[in-house]
Amino acid sequence: MITQKFVDREEELKTLRRAFKKGALIVVYGRRRVGKTRLLVEASRGFRMLYHLCKEEEVNETLKTLNAKLFSLTGDDSLLRHPIRSFEEFFERLPEDVVVIFDEFQVLAKNHPRILGVLQEHLDFRGSGSVVLCGSSVSMMEGLISYGSPIYGRRTLSLKVEPLKFRHIGEFFPNYCLEDLVKVYGMVDGIPEYLLRLDPTLSPEENAREEFFGRGFLYDEAEYLLRYELRDLSTYNTILEAISYGHRSFNELRNITGLDGSKLTRYLSILMNLGVVGREAPVTEKPKKRARNSRYYIADNYFAFYYTFVYPFKEGIEIGLPDEALEHFERNFNRYLGFTFEKVAKEFLIELNRAGRLPFRFTKIGRWWKKGEEIDLVALNESDKKALFVEVKWKELSEREARGVLKDLERKADLVGLDGWEKSYGLIAKSVEGKGRLKEESYLIWDLEDFSTGGGGLL
Repeated sequence: MITQKFVDREEELKTLRRAFKKGALIVVYGRRRVGKTRLLVEASRGFRMLYHLCKEEEVNETLKTLNAKLFSLTGDDSLLRHPIRSFEEFFERLPEDVVVIFDEFQVLAKNHPRILGVLQEHLDFRGSGSVVLCGSSVSMMEGLISYGSPIYGRRTLSLKVEPLKFRHIGEFFPNYCLEDLVKVYGMVDGIPEYLLRLDPTLSPEENAREEFFGRGFLYDEAEYLLRYELRDLSTYNTILEAISYGHRSFNELRNITGLDGSKLTRYLSILMNLGVVGREAPVTEKPKKRARNSRYYIADNYFAFYYTFVYPFKEGIEIGLPDEALEHFERNFNRYLGFTFEKVAKEFLIELNRAGRLPFRFTKIGRWWKKGEEIDLVALNESDKKALFVEVKWKELSEREARGVLKDLERKADLVGLDGWEKSYGLIAKSVEGKGRLKEESYLIWDLEDFSTGGGGLL
């Protein structure tokens, strides 16, 4: 169920429009379906724009298409009598005030590497207007602007388009409650194309049954995206499935996958560069120890959902027998959402921090763990020696349960080793009974009611 809804991106729009006014080489990249093309179309409103989607075709066909677009833009009859026959001619005939967008530019650069040299000459000697190079192959696009490339050092702006934040998901599903929005976010992250694929008249669970277990659009999208970027997909599948099962340290992953250390390091580095996998260390860890005590996690919610609930059961789903997969999904989805809610809670605290609505302004936030003890979120201001410790529970807590969580949080906070620091303690849950009484005791308490604008929240 696809509409033309365009959500958020205010900062990106402002940044692009400023660059368009100056005349620039702009590189825009990010994973497929994240909304790069729509962003560029919106940003170019009010400018003369020539848009070209690069295809797998002969260069002559590309030039014919560009000639037709130039004629449509300028109305210059000479383009019909003497059509352009090279990219040099294209840039020579391009009006000075035009924003020209090459979408999926990596395709053109692969099939016609000389385009980079032509661009270099255009930028150095005839450059005017703006040239936008947009691409979905993150590795190739980053390579195009790296040292050694003809256009290295010539870009004015490099913009990586990220998924939407949780606070914007509700704009796609105005009738969903916040609990349902967390479920959607846990399934497809903030990827606009995926959000538009879901049917807002169905529940999140019903959408999951149709799109994933009923072999809809989202069923094999994860492997399609990886295949677009990577070779040897089987090894990456093995690594991602292992992480989804909770094997998060480097040694655990090495043992479970059977890969030697150097190969595993390279594979993980590539997955992190693509934004599929993330690495974290305890927020209090010193820089020299961070690598040794780090953990890996699937950073993209869509990939996390796919490798938790779909990939292990693909054989049954493929032959039309999804019962085992559905049973696993129904039994474990709520537990899985606990990790999603931690990500939402972190975003919520960052927004409160920006608005100055916490006891102090923190400069870093993350998880903490040591010898089997963990705290979901620890926010620090190291110069002022202030710390906020927060537990996140995807549960409806009674007052007694909430007090138990907070008491245990205070115990664990003593283990962090921040002696002499000013400490605050907080709890984020679906709902918390006796929230008012707990707040009177100087605890910071938030539940889903606080996340909504109506509840005074920021999401």
